[in-house]
Amino acid sequence: MSVLELVDTSITTHLATTSSSEERTPATAFSDADKLVDHIIDVVGKEIVLGAPLAIGKSVAFINALYQRAKADPSITLRIETGITLEKPVGKSKLERNFLKPFVEREFDGVPDIDYIMDLRKGAVPANITISEFFFKAGSFMNSPQQQNYTSTNYTHAVRDLLDKGVNVVTQLVAKRTIDGVTTYSLGSNSDLALDFAPVMKEMQDNGTPVAMVAEVNTNMPFMQNHAEVADNVFDFVLDQNLKPGHQDYSLFAAPHASISPEDHMIGFYASTLIKDGGTLQIGIGSLSSALVYSALLRHQNNRVYNQIMDELKVSEKFPVCRHVGDRGTFEEGLYGCSELMVDGFVSLYEAGILKREVFEDLTVQTLLNRKKITTDVTVSTLLTLLEHDAIKQQLTAQDVSYLKRIGVFRQSVEFIDGQLQAQQQTMKADLGDTEALQWITKLCLGDKLTGGAVMHGAFFIGPKDFYDALNEMSDEDHKKFCMTSVNYVNDLYDHFIGSQKLKQAQRKHARFVNSAMMVTLNGSAISDALENGQVVSGVGGQYNFVAQSHQLPDSRSIMKLRSCTVRNGKLKSNIMFNYGHTTIPRQLRDIVITEYGIADLRGKPDHVVYTELIKIADSRFQQQLLEQAKAAGKVAKDYTIPVEFGNNTPQAIQSFYQKYTQQNIFGPFPFGCSFTAEELQLGKALKSLKAKTATPAGKIKCILHAITTPRPDNTIQPLLKRIGLDKPTSVQDKLTQRLLIAELRGR
Repeated sequence: MSVLELVDTSITTHLATTSSSEERTPATAFSDADKLVDHIIDVVGKEIVLGAPLAIGKSVAFINALYQRAKADPSITLRIETGITLEKPVGKSKLERNFLKPFVEREFDGVPDIDYIMDLRKGAVPANITISEFFFKAGSFMNSPQQQNYTSTNYTHAVRDLLDKGVNVVTQLVAKRTIDGVTTYSLGSNSDLALDFAPVMKEMQDNGTPVAMVAEVNTNMPFMQNHAEVADNVFDFVLDQNLKPGHQDYSLFAAPHASISPEDHMIGFYASTLIKDGGTLQIGIGSLSSALVYSALLRHQNNRVYNQIMDELKVSEKFPVCRHVGDRGTFEEGLYGCSELMVDGFVSLYEAGILKREVFEDLTVQTLLNRKKITTDVTVSTLLTLLEHDAIKQQLTAQDVSYLKRIGVFRQSVEFIDGQLQAQQQTMKADLGDTEALQWITKLCLGDKLTGGAVMHGAFFIGPKDFYDALNEMSDEDHKKFCMTSVNYVNDLYDHFIGSQKLKQAQRKHARFVNSAMMVTLNGSAISDALENGQVVSGVGGQYNFVAQSHQLPDSRSIMKLRSCTVRNGKLKSNIMFNYGHTTIPRQLRDIVITEYGIADLRGKPDHVVYTELIKIADSRFQQQLLEQAKAAGKVAKDYTIPVEFGNNTPQAIQSFYQKYTQQNIFGPFPFGCSFTAEELQLGKALKSLKAKTATPAGKIKCILHAITTPRPDNTIQPLLKRIGLDKPTSVQDKLTQRLLIAELRGR
């Protein structure tokens, strides 16, 4: 249901009330960004605190114009409050730059740079401008002065915190359409904060505070309906450069398809065994989430092989939590997606017939569906069940008929006139207790399906190009099932003007809130956003909200995924650690943890079980050390030994298993498409391997010794060297680099 429609229902919202056409005039349109900046300064003055959404929702043309104006005029004070500022990949070394340049030119063609991030990288932001983010693009500002401007906040508190910081201009990218002379805007990729900002900003204006809501139209932004579609008076000013002849909107930033490693696939597979048919799913971004989607598809589309893998891995025997928490069958009832980030994987699940459990904005309807008293197919039984549960009266009223039409039980053509029903130019008494009337209603009034159902609620989206294409090409019917909405609606259970806590609880049955962590300590605490020295890697975002929410819902589980180990400072380290000096999710909220070696069920367990369950899914190269630390602290019995079935947690075991199934075209690094050419894949793999091998002095010496004896490049390697600019090296450094790369490409 659109926010526009809320005013016509029993749901009353502040946004719908204050945005009515009687009280607000349509937004003023500008075709020139600089003229809009002039006007903004006239309205709010020269002290500007700009709130901009995460990721692709930023109005780049307007933000760049405002930034350049402040950069040229020191009398303007500009503070930009935002999150996840996206930037095109830039190599740190000459070799990386040579590799990335053709790729970036191809994949990011038409995508503009955001000026302030370019100046941040060069240290050229003037003193009158500050950029503050509450979520970094992962790892983008390590060892950077920008660490000082990070604001730690939960995603659901972002509007509150930005208002506390004095935000007086809110801006975002929107889509636009005009139907029968009525123009509406879609919040597109970022309904997350705007739906909550709008009523507050209007109230501030009514109280005489100079603030402004600014939209920038981009025809490439998918037009999302439902809650994301807003009236043309929600914004005060709109930058629509399409009003200028010959203008072409810039391309949206698209994240290339990430490769899925064997370890990631195993993590995704284990996670898929915990998903309940008929349940709710939240997933994040990146290869771990793509791996989960892949295994969910495998479970549904090739269930025989899926169960074969389960049996071979002895998942049910080693990790019994999957038997009562998850399923291993196909998705007959289907899933409902409730995720702050709507990734392309949800569209894949929808197209495969997995994301199909519809939820409704009516608590009675949702409750009856959950109890299987009704289905989404409308019959006379649907009508009588609603009567039985006092949703309507036996002697139907005008309000009852309006309600039945809104939820799809009655056709839109049915009218209530002078106490009687009218349909297909016939009239009948509106009495459900009358047999003749009920038969007439069954024949002429009933609809086919419940209407207004959504299979997905999301707060923002970002993904690859084909994801945006899929959204743009969706039919109207499909679009209505994807509802972009407020982050406070998705991430929290508290009452919200879009839906009550009771409604959210009814919708989110059997929820599996799946998140990723960098590290987990043996007491079950998760580290996801920062290091123990205080350096921020990304941000808390919505992770805490979803974990807390999972503990509030009776049949929900929080699932934390992580790779068992990683290379840090040139050394292999376990990501399951005895302790760590920073925590994102505290131990009292521990639940399920997954690595490539299995599942640890921690919720409600005593510490000795928590410690040993996590040790069981650690890499075997670190298990004994972790066990000794746990015993030394008195958390595990001195005579405890790791069961033999958990003692072969090695990369070699993963590779052996993985290769067996890739030979059957199961798994694979790019199951959802690849943004790289064959040459780039070969080079990228070699460069990544070479970087890891030369991370330590000893490793560098070893690689150099191999490189010295490597043969000259043959006809298969020469094109690769040319692609990366090393076919004709001149300097000693380039010649050595060439030899190192040749050796790596030859598999030395």
